[in-house]
Amino acid sequence: MREIVLDTETTGLDPFAGHRMVEIGCVELINRMPTGRHFHRYVNPEREVPEEAFAVHGLSSEFLKDKPAFADIADELLSFIGDAPLVAHNAVFDLGFLNAELERAGKAAVRHERLVDTLLLARRKYPAGPNRLDDLCARYGIDNSRRTTHGALLDAKILADVYLELIGARQAQLLLVEARDATSGAAALASGIRLRPHALPPRLSLEERQAHQAFIATLGEHAIWREYLPFERTEEGESQTARADMPGLPAAHIGGAETAEASYVAAGAAG
Repeated sequence: MREIVLDTETTGLDPFAGHRMVEIGCVELINRMPTGRHFHRYVNPEREVPEEAFAVHGLSSEFLKDKPAFADIADELLSFIGDAPLVAHNAVFDLGFLNAELERAGKAAVRHERLVDTLLLARRKYPAGPNRLDDLCARYGIDNSRRTTHGALLDAKILADVYLELIGARQAQLLLVEARDATSGAAALASGIRLRPHALPPRLSLEERQAHQAFIATLGEHAIWREYLPFERTEEGESQTARADMPGLPAAHIGGAETAEASYVAAGAAG
């Protein structure tokens, strides 16, 4: 499943009052995992940036005057987001500005149904709040120390981490990583196993093994223990011979003494 986490910076709060977008940042998630792909553009708002907006994001009219207009980046943006769900914090705000800019550029609006609002998710999970992005970073231990001012791409990356925590996907990722590491470790161990030149001596005495075989003989023809190849060792513990006199032992097992030897030696090496 593909999702896009996005954030915008603007000249004000209301797109219907003439305020415009000045920056947009998007981060791609595939199956709730960041892929490293992102989309980031500064946008010329074609108007002055008020001082109060500059205090929030630090983007001045002078800095933005040579940046492309939204209409010039619209197709590239739409290609990046595709038809994926859009994750945003207070998503109605970002969607309002995005659709206002799309309308000016003659493009189709993004449907409200595509939104995933992390602010609403946080309010459901923590109804007592606070649920600002910085508050959620503090709650989940997410590093936002670089967030001295608002920036669309940085905020989108931080929001992606917050979103994964809110929906419990971060814990699932940790479990997958642990399982993968355990598998990799086992494979590395297996690849490095060297067979012992001489098998370890058995831990059971001859009397204990004979008592066990006598007990198995009382369990009937279909006892699962009969599926295992009995063997005996010499006193030196260096060879094995199949026990052909064991009642009910499959003939195919008797013929596999060499296989049993290799398996036993490998098991001894692992121990």
